[in-house]
Amino acid sequence: MNVFYEESGSFKVGAVVSRNDASLQVDTLHGKRAKIKSANVMLEFNSALTEFLPAVEKLAAEIDIDFLWEVSGQDEFGFEALAADYWGHTPNAAEAAAIIQRLFEAPMYFYKKGKGRFKAAPEESLKAALAGIEKKKREQEQIDAWVAELKSGRLPDAIRTQLMTLLFRPDKNTLEFKAFDQACRERNLPPVRLAAEIGGIPSVPDYLMAGFLLEYFPKGTGFGQYAAPELPGDEELPLAEVAAFSIDDAATTEIDDALSLVELPNGNQRVGIHIAAPTLGVAPGSDIEKLVFQRLSTVYFPGDKITMLPDELVEQFTLKEGQACPAVSLYVEVTPEFEPVGYESRIERVTIAANLRHNQLEQVFNEQTLADPDGGPDYPFKRELTWLWQFANALEKRRGKYDPTRPVQMDYNFNVVDGKVQITLRKRGAPMDKLVSELMILANSEWGRMLAEADIPAMYRAQSMGKVRMTTRPEPHIGLGVAQYAWSTSPLRRATDFVNQRQLTAMIRGDKPEFEQGNAMLFAILRDFDATYSAYLAFQDRMEHFWCLRWFSQEGVTEPTATLIKEDLVRIDGLPLRLRVPGLPELASGDKVRLAVIRIDELTQEIELRYAGKVGHEDVQVEEDSTV
Repeated sequence: MNVFYEESGSFKVGAVVSRNDASLQVDTLHGKRAKIKSANVMLEFNSALTEFLPAVEKLAAEIDIDFLWEVSGQDEFGFEALAADYWGHTPNAAEAAAIIQRLFEAPMYFYKKGKGRFKAAPEESLKAALAGIEKKKREQEQIDAWVAELKSGRLPDAIRTQLMTLLFRPDKNTLEFKAFDQACRERNLPPVRLAAEIGGIPSVPDYLMAGFLLEYFPKGTGFGQYAAPELPGDEELPLAEVAAFSIDDAATTEIDDALSLVELPNGNQRVGIHIAAPTLGVAPGSDIEKLVFQRLSTVYFPGDKITMLPDELVEQFTLKEGQACPAVSLYVEVTPEFEPVGYESRIERVTIAANLRHNQLEQVFNEQTLADPDGGPDYPFKRELTWLWQFANALEKRRGKYDPTRPVQMDYNFNVVDGKVQITLRKRGAPMDKLVSELMILANSEWGRMLAEADIPAMYRAQSMGKVRMTTRPEPHIGLGVAQYAWSTSPLRRATDFVNQRQLTAMIRGDKPEFEQGNAMLFAILRDFDATYSAYLAFQDRMEHFWCLRWFSQEGVTEPTATLIKEDLVRIDGLPLRLRVPGLPELASGDKVRLAVIRIDELTQEIELRYAGKVGHEDVQVEEDSTV
């Protein structure tokens, strides 16, 4: 006796060796003995084992499934009854098995109701299922067509419009993803490499920018509609009796800070640190404040930036030359020995006498002119700048950070014009840089102290155990050497400074602050800012890394020199580029080496270098991240 049975979704045959109530042992077509459940046996037959399945498959192939569904009726049925109706006579074993096979092969047409029992699918359900199958067929045909185009080097328009999304934030359920993924697998290429080969990435900076925008600006960099700010009237803010000046690079439009210096009758000097005051015109809960808390910071990268605030609003509050601008000011009374002896905060209008620019100021205000025994050349605000520079040195000493023997560190400026990059160096700690940074550190630390003493929470930058973190409570910043450090001097560029200015103005006016101790919104803004600001800096680093790689080919540099930092880590001379170079011989920190460029892949941001010899030595110091 032979049996026709179902196992793992397919039908098999076997010769019965033994049986009991629950199972049988059979010899299969391949000569193997198998144990099967009695419940899986569909029918028994006596014909030749080897001929049965081919006969069943031939009969099943001739059965019209639509006709079978039509004659099955709407009631539950057993396969024997349907087989008799279909064949018009009592079916033999092969005919009955053919019916069973077709019923199993058409789950859209027939629902299983038990061993050998089925029920025809309702007409509406069947139509929906068949339409789904037809849709999947059409979709697969479209996928196959796109794959063929991609493999031949052409980029279909439908995939072109979705390409950056496919590379950075793919939706695996879309046809475009399925086609692109299949083409990548068949070409054995990573997605970004295939995209480049078919012309989808004509510009690496644009590719990097697209990924960043998808993640942080999915709706674009525009600001949309918002209500105009209500600017305070001149009668609301007293006009300060000072002439202030700012110091920024030539491209800066968000001028947050300016300085002034007035000699007092008692022989002391009064230093004014004046900060742009957008919070005076941006109401709490307004559309513009929501923009601040959404963007959180201006994004900087070589050649461009994405501002935190709209240009027209920046124009209203930036400390622009020739205007009396709303400002929050910190006045510091300083003795001739450069000792601060008094602090006062004001909300006022400040006349901006000049916007001094780095490229012009540095030519006349630098270490050489300051050291000139004849006083050097004359230039605007020479007295103020010279005195403030001396004060900055005194402030640096008070913080315990003054070290004239410390090796000079460099800052790098990127300028991208028409696809070409210029990377220029400027000594960190140059007079104009130290002047501004020290006075901003003073303002941020003192305003942080005042807010803490008033029990008004703020956003502080703290550092301990070598780690920098954000907190709403005043804590020491070991790296800067201050007891507390509340970012407050860049409210046009950072949400932290914007929030802190809100708190400061409430403190100065004696009003209830927008954020009180324990405010959940303040913690949420701090958390979001910390994560977003880090991501913005990481994007800036990626873009600068790309332009460093582009610089090699642009300038034709094939054998750069570098300085060993430690182990196999080197810093490329003239670039803010630190790399690991495998295979370096035993060298000392500070050794200068010549390297050979083996390979540069701008798309994947990789560079391969090989040691080519030692060329000298210089003292080095591990670079510190700027926290000002």
